[in-house]
Amino acid sequence: MTLERWERLSYWPLVIISLVYIVAYSWQVIADLQGVQYLVARVVMTVAWLVFVADYIVRLRLASPRWPWFRSHLFELAVVTLPALRPLTLLRAVTLVNTLRRTAGAALRGRLLIYGLGSVIVLIWMGALAVLDSERGAPGANIETIGDAIWWAFVTLTTVGYGDYYPVTVWGRTVAVLLMCGGVALVGVVTATLASWVLERTGRDAGEPATRMQVRELSKQVAALSAQLPEQPKTKPPAPPAPSP
Repeated sequence: MTLERWERLSYWPLVIISLVYIVAYSWQVIADLQGVQYLVARVVMTVAWLVFVADYIVRLRLASPRWPWFRSHLFELAVVTLPALRPLTLLRAVTLVNTLRRTAGAALRGRLLIYGLGSVIVLIWMGALAVLDSERGAPGANIETIGDAIWWAFVTLTTVGYGDYYPVTVWGRTVAVLLMCGGVALVGVVTATLASWVLERTGRDAGEPATRMQVRELSKQVAALSAQLPEQPKTKPPAPPAPSP
Protein backbone atom coordinates (compact mmCIF):
# COMPACT_ATOMS: atom_id res chain seq x y z
CA MET A 1 0.00 0.00 0.00
CA THR A 2 1.41 3.37 -1.04
CA LEU A 3 0.62 6.73 0.51
CA GLU A 4 -1.09 7.99 -2.65
CA ARG A 5 -3.37 4.95 -2.86
CA TRP A 6 -4.29 5.22 0.83
CA GLU A 7 -5.17 8.91 0.45
CA ARG A 8 -7.37 8.18 -2.57
CA LEU A 9 -9.23 5.40 -0.76
CA SER A 10 -9.69 7.23 2.52
CA TYR A 11 -10.46 10.76 1.30
CA TRP A 12 -14.26 10.63 0.99
CA PRO A 13 -14.86 8.27 3.95
CA LEU A 14 -12.94 10.71 6.15
CA VAL A 15 -14.94 13.65 4.85
CA ILE A 16 -18.19 11.83 5.65
CA ILE A 17 -16.94 10.90 9.13
CA SER A 18 -15.99 14.52 9.79
CA LEU A 19 -19.50 15.64 8.83
CA VAL A 20 -20.93 13.03 11.20
CA TYR A 21 -18.66 14.44 13.90
CA ILE A 22 -19.98 17.97 13.32
CA VAL A 23 -23.59 16.76 13.37
CA ALA A 24 -23.05 14.86 16.63
CA TYR A 25 -21.28 17.80 18.25
CA SER A 26 -23.97 20.24 17.07
CA TRP A 27 -26.69 17.95 18.42
CA GLN A 28 -24.95 17.68 21.77
CA VAL A 29 -24.43 21.42 22.22
CA ILE A 30 -27.64 22.87 20.77
CA ALA A 31 -29.96 20.34 22.38
CA ASP A 32 -27.95 20.39 25.66
CA LEU A 33 -28.12 16.61 25.78
CA GLN A 34 -28.24 14.68 29.00
CA GLY A 35 -28.17 11.01 29.94
CA VAL A 36 -28.21 8.37 27.22
CA GLN A 37 -28.43 10.84 24.34
CA TYR A 38 -25.35 12.66 25.58
CA LEU A 39 -23.51 9.33 25.85
CA VAL A 40 -24.46 8.40 22.27
CA ALA A 41 -23.22 11.72 20.90
CA ARG A 42 -19.93 11.44 22.81
CA VAL A 43 -19.37 7.87 21.59
CA VAL A 44 -19.90 8.94 17.97
CA MET A 45 -17.47 11.83 18.39
CA THR A 46 -14.87 9.65 20.09
CA VAL A 47 -15.04 6.98 17.38
CA ALA A 48 -14.65 9.66 14.68
CA TRP A 49 -11.66 11.12 16.48
CA LEU A 50 -10.02 7.68 16.77
CA VAL A 51 -10.50 7.19 13.02
CA PHE A 52 -8.70 10.48 12.35
CA VAL A 53 -5.86 9.49 14.66
CA ALA A 54 -5.51 6.10 12.94
CA ASP A 55 -5.52 7.75 9.49
CA TYR A 56 -2.78 10.16 10.53
CA ILE A 57 -0.61 7.37 11.94
CA VAL A 58 -1.03 5.25 8.79
CA ARG A 59 -0.11 8.12 6.48
CA LEU A 60 2.87 9.03 8.62
CA ARG A 61 4.14 5.42 8.44
CA LEU A 62 3.60 5.24 4.68
CA ALA A 63 5.33 8.56 4.04
CA SER A 64 8.90 8.43 2.79
CA PRO A 65 10.80 10.35 4.01
CA ARG A 66 8.68 10.93 7.10
CA TRP A 67 10.13 14.13 8.55
CA PRO A 68 9.59 16.28 5.41
CA TRP A 69 6.05 14.88 5.14
CA PHE A 70 5.39 15.77 8.79
CA ARG A 71 6.62 19.33 8.32
CA SER A 72 4.53 19.87 5.18
CA HIS A 73 1.33 18.34 6.61
CA LEU A 74 0.81 20.23 9.84
CA PHE A 75 -2.82 20.76 8.87
CA GLU A 76 -3.41 17.02 9.18
CA LEU A 77 -1.99 17.19 12.69
CA ALA A 78 -4.38 20.04 13.46
CA VAL A 79 -7.26 17.90 12.18
CA VAL A 80 -6.32 15.20 14.69
CA THR A 81 -6.51 17.81 17.45
CA LEU A 82 -9.66 19.52 16.08
CA PRO A 83 -11.61 17.00 13.93
CA ALA A 84 -14.10 19.70 12.93
CA LEU A 85 -11.47 21.08 10.54
CA ARG A 86 -11.69 17.96 8.39
CA PRO A 87 -14.57 19.32 6.21
CA LEU A 88 -12.16 21.97 4.92
CA THR A 89 -10.57 19.21 2.84
CA LEU A 90 -13.87 18.94 0.97
CA LEU A 91 -13.19 22.39 -0.44
CA ARG A 92 -10.28 21.00 -2.42
CA ALA A 93 -12.69 19.03 -4.59
CA VAL A 94 -14.85 22.10 -5.17
CA THR A 95 -11.87 24.07 -6.45
CA LEU A 96 -11.45 21.62 -9.31
CA VAL A 97 -14.55 22.94 -11.09
CA ASN A 98 -13.63 23.69 -14.68
CA THR A 99 -15.16 27.15 -14.61
CA LEU A 100 -12.47 28.22 -12.19
CA ARG A 101 -9.64 27.07 -14.43
CA ARG A 102 -9.86 29.66 -17.21
CA THR A 103 -6.50 31.19 -16.37
CA ALA A 104 -3.86 30.57 -13.74
CA GLY A 105 -4.76 33.80 -11.94
CA ALA A 106 -8.49 33.11 -12.02
CA ALA A 107 -7.97 29.54 -10.80
CA LEU A 108 -5.84 30.70 -7.88
CA ARG A 109 -8.31 33.40 -6.89
CA GLY A 110 -11.17 30.93 -7.19
CA ARG A 111 -9.44 28.49 -4.85
CA LEU A 112 -8.63 31.24 -2.36
CA LEU A 113 -12.21 32.48 -2.44
CA ILE A 114 -13.68 29.03 -1.87
CA TYR A 115 -11.24 28.18 0.90
CA GLY A 116 -11.85 31.57 2.48
CA LEU A 117 -15.65 31.33 2.48
CA GLY A 118 -15.56 27.70 3.58
CA SER A 119 -13.18 28.51 6.39
CA VAL A 120 -15.41 31.36 7.55
CA ILE A 121 -18.47 29.10 7.70
CA VAL A 122 -16.68 26.28 9.51
CA LEU A 123 -14.89 28.57 11.98
CA ILE A 124 -18.01 30.56 12.82
CA TRP A 125 -20.14 27.46 13.35
CA MET A 126 -17.58 25.48 15.34
CA GLY A 127 -16.53 28.57 17.31
CA ALA A 128 -20.14 29.24 18.21
CA LEU A 129 -20.66 25.66 19.34
CA ALA A 130 -17.44 25.60 21.36
CA VAL A 131 -18.10 28.88 23.16
CA LEU A 132 -21.74 27.96 23.86
CA ASP A 133 -20.65 24.59 25.24
CA SER A 134 -18.20 26.24 27.62
CA GLU A 135 -20.18 29.38 28.55
CA ARG A 136 -23.72 28.12 29.06
CA GLY A 137 -24.46 27.93 32.76
CA ALA A 138 -21.15 29.49 33.85
CA PRO A 139 -21.27 32.23 36.53
CA GLY A 140 -21.59 35.64 34.89
CA ALA A 141 -21.94 34.19 31.37
CA ASN A 142 -23.93 36.16 28.78
CA ILE A 143 -23.73 33.71 25.86
CA GLU A 144 -26.60 31.33 26.59
CA THR A 145 -28.21 30.57 23.19
CA ILE A 146 -26.95 29.37 19.82
CA GLY A 147 -28.09 32.65 18.23
CA ASP A 148 -25.99 34.70 20.65
CA ALA A 149 -23.05 32.34 20.08
CA ILE A 150 -23.21 32.66 16.28
CA TRP A 151 -23.43 36.45 16.52
CA TRP A 152 -20.47 36.53 18.89
CA ALA A 153 -18.42 34.22 16.64
CA PHE A 154 -19.16 36.30 13.54
CA VAL A 155 -18.25 39.57 15.28
CA THR A 156 -15.08 38.05 16.73
CA LEU A 157 -13.94 36.45 13.46
CA THR A 158 -14.32 39.73 11.60
CA THR A 159 -12.32 41.42 14.40
CA VAL A 160 -15.12 43.97 14.93
CA GLY A 161 -15.61 43.24 18.62
CA TYR A 162 -18.77 45.12 19.68
CA GLY A 163 -18.43 43.82 23.21
CA ASP A 164 -22.14 43.10 23.70
CA TYR A 165 -21.29 39.40 24.17
CA TYR A 166 -18.02 38.09 25.56
CA PRO A 167 -16.73 34.84 27.08
CA VAL A 168 -15.94 34.59 30.78
CA THR A 169 -14.49 31.08 30.98
CA VAL A 170 -10.91 30.08 30.18
CA TRP A 171 -11.90 27.80 27.31
CA GLY A 172 -14.30 30.39 25.91
CA ARG A 173 -11.54 32.99 25.84
CA THR A 174 -9.21 30.48 24.20
CA VAL A 175 -11.77 29.97 21.43
CA ALA A 176 -11.99 33.76 21.08
CA VAL A 177 -8.23 34.06 20.59
CA LEU A 178 -8.26 31.34 17.93
CA LEU A 179 -11.12 33.05 16.10
CA MET A 180 -9.31 36.38 16.19
CA CYS A 181 -6.19 34.81 14.68
CA GLY A 182 -8.28 33.13 12.00
CA GLY A 183 -10.06 36.41 11.28
CA VAL A 184 -6.81 38.30 10.72
CA ALA A 185 -5.59 35.61 8.31
CA LEU A 186 -8.88 35.55 6.38
CA VAL A 187 -8.96 39.35 6.05
CA GLY A 188 -5.48 39.16 4.51
CA VAL A 189 -6.60 36.47 2.04
CA VAL A 190 -9.69 38.44 1.00
CA THR A 191 -7.69 41.66 0.60
CA ALA A 192 -5.00 39.97 -1.49
CA THR A 193 -7.60 38.27 -3.70
CA LEU A 194 -9.46 41.53 -4.29
CA ALA A 195 -6.24 43.39 -5.08
CA SER A 196 -5.20 40.69 -7.57
CA TRP A 197 -8.59 40.88 -9.31
CA VAL A 198 -8.44 44.69 -9.56
CA LEU A 199 -4.91 44.62 -10.98
CA GLU A 200 -5.83 42.02 -13.58
CA ARG A 201 -8.94 43.91 -14.69
CA THR A 202 -6.98 47.16 -14.88
CA GLY A 203 -4.28 45.53 -16.98
CA ARG A 204 -6.86 43.86 -19.21
CA ASP A 205 -8.79 47.09 -19.83
CA ALA A 206 -5.66 49.14 -20.49
CA GLY A 207 -3.84 46.47 -22.47
CA GLU A 208 -5.46 46.96 -25.89
CA PRO A 209 -5.27 50.81 -26.04
CA ALA A 210 -1.66 50.66 -24.90
CA THR A 211 -0.85 48.21 -27.71
CA ARG A 212 -2.42 50.44 -30.38
CA MET A 213 -0.56 53.42 -28.99
CA GLN A 214 2.73 51.54 -29.21
CA VAL A 215 2.01 50.60 -32.84
CA ARG A 216 1.31 54.23 -33.72
CA GLU A 217 4.51 55.42 -32.05
CA LEU A 218 6.50 52.75 -33.87
CA SER A 219 4.96 53.82 -37.20
CA LYS A 220 5.94 57.44 -36.54
CA GLN A 221 9.50 56.43 -35.75
CA VAL A 222 9.76 54.36 -38.94
CA ALA A 223 8.40 57.27 -40.99
CA ALA A 224 10.89 59.67 -39.40
CA LEU A 225 13.79 57.35 -40.11
CA SER A 226 12.66 56.93 -43.72
CA ALA A 227 12.56 60.70 -44.18
CA GLN A 228 16.14 61.04 -42.93
CA LEU A 229 17.52 58.54 -45.42
CA PRO A 230 19.10 60.10 -48.55
CA GLU A 231 17.04 59.76 -51.69
CA GLN A 232 18.47 57.11 -53.97
CA PRO A 233 19.06 58.24 -57.63
CA LYS A 234 16.91 56.59 -60.16
CA THR A 235 18.85 54.38 -62.60
CA LYS A 236 17.91 53.98 -66.22
CA PRO A 237 17.42 50.51 -67.50
CA PRO A 238 20.33 49.25 -69.68
CA ALA A 239 20.01 49.81 -73.45
CA PRO A 240 19.29 46.75 -75.54
CA PRO A 241 22.31 45.38 -77.46
CA ALA A 242 22.76 46.55 -81.08
CA PRO A 243 21.70 44.03 -83.72
CA SER A 244 24.55 42.20 -85.36
CA PRO A 245 25.23 42.91 -89.18
